Amino acid sequence: MSRLTPHERVLVALDTQDLERAAALVSDLRGSVGGFKIGKEFFTSHGPDGVRACVGSHPLFLDLKYHDIPNTVASAVRAALHLHPQMLNVHASGGRAMMEAAAEAAREAAEDLEMDRPLVLGVTVLTSLDDADLAEIGQQGNTAEAVVRLAKLAKASGLDGVVCSPKEITILRKACGPDFALVVPGIRPSWAASGDQKRVMTPAEAVAAGADYLVIGRPITGDPDPASAAKRIRAELEAV
Repeated sequence: MSRLTPHERVLVALDTQDLERAAALVSDLRGSVGGFKIGKEFFTSHGPDGVRACVGSHPLFLDLKYHDIPNTVASAVRAALHLHPQMLNVHASGGRAMMEAAAEAAREAAEDLEMDRPLVLGVTVLTSLDDADLAEIGQQGNTAEAVVRLAKLAKASGLDGVVCSPKEITILRKACGPDFALVVPGIRPSWAASGDQKRVMTPAEAVAAGADYLVIGRPITGDPDPASAAKRIRAELEAV
């Protein structure tokens, strides 16, 4: 992970139902960023064929956050590998058996398809949640404690890393070691609005703290000139 170049660290979130808009962003940004994140909004609108048409051969983070019984999640992971993602994720709160099934399904499917195995990541605590939100849904302890607990469980279950808030990067590096991938949304350059994210950090701060990949959406996709915004972020990361 430490060998990633600055632009390889940036994954642009294509959170839209507009296939033409998403395809145009991919065309404008290729070479300037490391890949593209497809989430539930786009996938529900356009499915696997839409992903292929939009992202093509570019690195793909398939952000569908699988959370179901182990057999169902394993089957979903096997199906997902036909899109050749660089990484995909499951909810760590689905438990050890579910995460183990996801990791094993990714290994088996990658061998069958003769492709590189994608990173399988656990989602710890959504970046839109804070301590008050966790208390409201009955979770004990604060956000940081919940993130570390789930990340340790993900690692013990054979996952390659987690999706986490930038605010937990340092404690997760200490808890899970240097080779555990940290994929970090909630990234907002100093010149961008925070929106609905409650636990945010600038790109440079996140990488300096130990983040491997940065998921960035609106600061790039909402800019009048997305390619220029991506270059500003790249320059910021090159200065770290």
